[in-house]
Amino acid sequence: MSNVPQELRYTKSHEWVRPMDDGTVVIGITDHAQDLLGDMVFVETPAVGREVTAGEDCAVVESVKAASDVYSPLAGEVVESNESLSDAPERVNQDPYGEGWLFRLRPSDADALAQLMDADAYTALVAAESH
Repeated sequence: MSNVPQELRYTKSHEWVRPMDDGTVVIGITDHAQDLLGDMVFVETPAVGREVTAGEDCAVVESVKAASDVYSPLAGEVVESNESLSDAPERVNQDPYGEGWLFRLRPSDADALAQLMDADAYTALVAAESH
């Protein structure tokens, strides 16, 4: 089973969300998603200042196997993108919950975070998909 940190929230499309003390959230793809995609060769992150809606495709991860859209789990404004991934996309594989984060968002509705899956629900989703 993939690594599923308990403190994060998750989406059905395999993004993770880490709430930060300043009210922003950091977003990336899960260990399960990067494992399915394989070795990353390109990552496109959203522009800082971009307003996104929940469920909007706003980033792309491309591996040796496939290109995949990344969807914003929450509505809000992109306040930071992980520019280091343009030179080192493999960080998404090596450390998906750390240096492989994709972007930081200031949510327009902080309460929407509670609507995302917790680690147990995400683990059950992954298990159901693999059958």
